[in-house]
Amino acid sequence: MDEFSGVLVQLRKGALQYCVLACLRPGASYGRQLAQQLSEEHGLLESQGTLYPLLSRLRKQGWVSTAWQESASGPPRRYYELTELGHRALEAFEQDWTPFRDDVDAVLNATR
Repeated sequence: MDEFSGVLVQLRKGALQYCVLACLRPGASYGRQLAQQLSEEHGLLESQGTLYPLLSRLRKQGWVSTAWQESASGPPRRYYELTELGHRALEAFEQDWTPFRDDVDAVLNATR
């Protein structure tokens, strides 16, 4: 592991909470579903151990709410759902993300 291997980790760390919010936009989901979506479908999550502290932080911020629901295939599951505050946080991120991404791309491409 070299001194530059942490770049992707830092990029993920900054954007992951907003990716979680985006995954919850269509509706409530439980932790394992979110982990599968973020890791298997998008490659953004390396371990579920990262997700649960993040979900707890989002709940404490008031960006997600939680509710326990019975499961036909096992124990009850904690479902996470976007709150109005979470929707607003995601909208603010989306407004800033595209111009930021475009500016970074422009700098990287202009200096080649």
